[in-house]
Amino acid sequence: MEIIRIPILKIEDFLIASIQTALHDVQAMDFKDSLLQRIYETKSKGVILDLTAIDVLDSFVGRLINDISQMSNLMGAKVVITGLQPAVAITLVELGLELPQVLTALNLEKGIAALRRVTEHSTNGRA
Repeated sequence: MEIIRIPILKIEDFLIASIQTALHDVQAMDFKDSLLQRIYETKSKGVILDLTAIDVLDSFVGRLINDISQMSNLMGAKVVITGLQPAVAITLVELGLELPQVLTALNLEKGIAALRRVTEHSTNGRA
């Protein structure tokens, strides 16, 4: 099975990954590993997971998004999920995933603005 890699772009201090197709399990695990490695390499302050093109989400990928969010936060990168379609939001709630450390935004532009606010606030709070 061929693994199609999801591009992870760096803009300013943030990484942006736009998921364009439904992920199968192996592809999702590869994406998680690649994203965490990129956070480590770039010392990014934030990550945007853009799900605009996703209209269906299975339970494995839903839980993986939750795991990615928690792992990214542990590495010091805030997470914003953008472009949630109604069916995807319903699935996440039905799975019981609360995503407490994750911000959401309607689109990529608002996601970047949210990350700027959050990372600027946390930087100002440091001694």
